[in-house]
Amino acid sequence: MDLTTKILILIALLQIKHLIADFYCQTLWMLTGRDQYFHLGRTVHAAIHAVFSIVIFAFFGTPITWLIILFLFEFIIHFHVDFWKARENVVKQLTPNNAKFWRAMGLDQAIHHLTNLFMVWLWISYVA
Repeated sequence: MDLTTKILILIALLQIKHLIADFYCQTLWMLTGRDQYFHLGRTVHAAIHAVFSIVIFAFFGTPITWLIILFLFEFIIHFHVDFWKARENVVKQLTPNNAKFWRAMGLDQAIHHLTNLFMVWLWISYVA
């Protein structure tokens, strides 16, 4: 398989991973109270994202050192972006009826997808 095909499959799998981890695996326990920094539910949610990602990268033959780096990178980013969004919603009392709620949701999702693209760039630059 050529590199371009691998990259496109990798991006597609990370998109599917994001859909599953954010919208199918996330529970009410993970969502409730996540505006507090030390929140076990948000920690588990971010870990699910990171674990799914390293499984995908492992499928592409990524060495263990890079799997650990990618895991930590995604976990830290996802944990903090979700904390920011939760605090935004609570502090500003945003609900789905507010345009700012959807802007925060859109920015949150964009950062997550850009994180995935950055991880692919790291993989291309240092692993592939």
